[in-house]
Amino acid sequence: MIKEFKEDMMKMFELSDLGLMHYFLGIEINQEEEGNFISQKKYIENLLKKFKMEGCKTVATPLITNERFKKEDGSKKVDASIYKSLIGSLLYLTATRSDIMYATSLLSRFMQSPSQVHYGAAKRILRYLQGTKEYGIWYKSTTGSRLISYTNSDWTGSVDDMKSTSGYAFSQGSGIFS
Repeated sequence: MIKEFKEDMMKMFELSDLGLMHYFLGIEINQEEEGNFISQKKYIENLLKKFKMEGCKTVATPLITNERFKKEDGSKKVDASIYKSLIGSLLYLTATRSDIMYATSLLSRFMQSPSQVHYGAAKRILRYLQGTKEYGIWYKSTTGSRLISYTNSDWTGSVDDMKSTSGYAFSQGSGIFS
């Protein structure tokens, strides 16, 4: 059926068959019979080079456990444009790396006036990525998969305004999609 559709499309429109997709918008795609694996290893390597962190020492987690950030923490301010560039790059990376979503979203709150503490925490995410470049999302070809969801909240976790941060994850089968 797919082959017939492809042939019909090639008759209707001027198309070229380039084969299987391997790379698209910074996302590496590995298509196999068992399923598809998407990752951003090359993007991570370029990101580490951009921020002069290639070869850095790795850490096991993107953030220090129970670390709380506030807008005015008393430390020196850093260049907001560099911080925004780093956070924006990390947010793009969350397309295949949901494990850094919470940390990146938390640090994005401080883009207006980032401090050395905020920038240090963002660089810790890069150190985490250094050791987990190979991570991605594996979408297995399965039948009869079920929808699974997780949710969590930190209940008034923001020191500045006492707002809560909540998060969720949805997966169908083997891969997360939201």
